[in-house]
Amino acid sequence: MTPVSAAAVASLRQRTGVPMLECKKALDEANGNEEQAIEILRKRGIAQAAKKAARDQFEGVIFLAQEAGKAAIVQLKCETDFVSRADAFRAAGTALAETLLKKGEAAAKTLAEETAPALVQKLGENITVGEMRLISGATIGTYLHTNNKIGVIISLEGGSVEAARDVAMHAAAMGPLYTRPEEVTADKVEKEKEIWREQLRKEGKPEAMFDKIMLGKEKKFREENALLKQPFVKDPTKSVEQFLGNAKVLAYVRLAIA
Repeated sequence: MTPVSAAAVASLRQRTGVPMLECKKALDEANGNEEQAIEILRKRGIAQAAKKAARDQFEGVIFLAQEAGKAAIVQLKCETDFVSRADAFRAAGTALAETLLKKGEAAAKTLAEETAPALVQKLGENITVGEMRLISGATIGTYLHTNNKIGVIISLEGGSVEAARDVAMHAAAMGPLYTRPEEVTADKVEKEKEIWREQLRKEGKPEAMFDKIMLGKEKKFREENALLKQPFVKDPTKSVEQFLGNAKVLAYVRLAIA
């Protein structure tokens, strides 16, 4: 039998609202498989939130908290816009962000494990805590879109808080996946290359030219997905990198409810 970790038990409890001991028993019986454990709990009639856990979550709210030298961001997801506007939902998200900011990641994780099952029981939807990030730095800019569904934190070395906030606003609008072109993963590039090859074949380009053409396509693709190389929304004649001048981006986090 595969040993069941405390993290696996906590994850199952968050999804089902079932006490830790029952979660441990179900995971032991399922040899650590979470989906099988949920089925076991459902058959026993004690997984109060298990049926809800299979539902898609297309709504939610991004929560931001900030003080001198650091900022916290939390993604809290639910099924409907109605629940995302509920006072209990908003209060829980705010508490998570403030806990992350004031007490750190371990405390926020513990609170998250208690918060999600409690909200499921109270509000009757599949509710989960998504990503939580804590960023530190001397120069931090944050931006939360008016719909509370996109939030960004930018930490700079040098520059100003105003510049960091401007870049955060840019990132909220343009959604870059990476900070720099070289950070774009090889897997992501390879998937694009498969598409480019097919496009080039349909265009009738000779295969001997594919590699050379794709070098240019890869460069463009990397830059389009990199924050620093994108045309700055407030002044498209400059890239974000040029707008920042000597200031360097130390950290970039963008969370969204998609």
